[in-house]
Amino acid sequence: MHERPTIRQLEYLVALAETLNFRRAAENCFVSQPALSAQIQKLEQMLGVKLFERDPRRVLPTEIGTALAADARRVLEACDGLLERAQTSEDPLRGDLRLGAIPTVAPYVLPRVLPAVRQRYPDLRILLREDRTDSLLRALEHGDLDVLLLALEPDLGDVETLPLFDEAFVVAVPASHRLAGLDAVPESELASEQVLLLEDGHCLRESALEVCRRQGATELADFRATSLSTLVQMVAGGIGVTLLPAMAAPVEVRGDDLAVRPFAETPPVRRIGLAWRPSSLRKEGFRILGELIEEFVNAG
Repeated sequence: MHERPTIRQLEYLVALAETLNFRRAAENCFVSQPALSAQIQKLEQMLGVKLFERDPRRVLPTEIGTALAADARRVLEACDGLLERAQTSEDPLRGDLRLGAIPTVAPYVLPRVLPAVRQRYPDLRILLREDRTDSLLRALEHGDLDVLLLALEPDLGDVETLPLFDEAFVVAVPASHRLAGLDAVPESELASEQVLLLEDGHCLRESALEVCRRQGATELADFRATSLSTLVQMVAGGIGVTLLPAMAAPVEVRGDDLAVRPFAETPPVRRIGLAWRPSSLRKEGFRILGELIEEFVNAG
């Protein structure tokens, strides 16, 4: 029987194919660069093919290297599925669960939910990664994450989703602003305003932009924040107005220099939910997790 590659060698192959950099691949695999390089060379000798072209400036996968890296990724996903099936055979919420969440949801939902999850499911360990939607979807596709908590958009790709709740937007303005004197803001009042938004890549930006387009509001394009905290501070400093998710307002808005008002009519909303791979074996556990999130959000 021919010698078989080890799981670790396949992990090194996939990591190097994705990063095209020995140092970063070694960091991602938590090994030294010489150790990873030696195992890649051993794998090439074992398989009898050259997997990568190397020169002092770059690393490129060969044609067969690209194909075998894709095969290796499928093998690793199958191994993860084996572990997942064993861990969840009796209890869908035990073992490690790698949860990805977008930064405009995670800080406002998970601190309330995760302590209760730990209490009810002590054998479950949630490993959290916070990132933008596109990065989380790539990690989910590659098997690096198990389930995502995010805004459900029409273009999430090949995932199964579970809607959890609709979150309304509110208007944040400087305390001296004319809209601060209203109990509720008609959406049409945004037409003459300069609106501050998050930078490209945040799904919240697209939701807020839709409201702006509908009312003819102008985005203050010279200022794009990287976080809701920065956005709030800019508005408090008198630079335009903004839209915030309702759950973020009590956390981010402090002091008397900024006012938050609801919309007067039916407010614009974004739908928050879970997403996972259709092939996942932990769907029942994800649904239970979704029920817990709904329970705590609805409890206020």
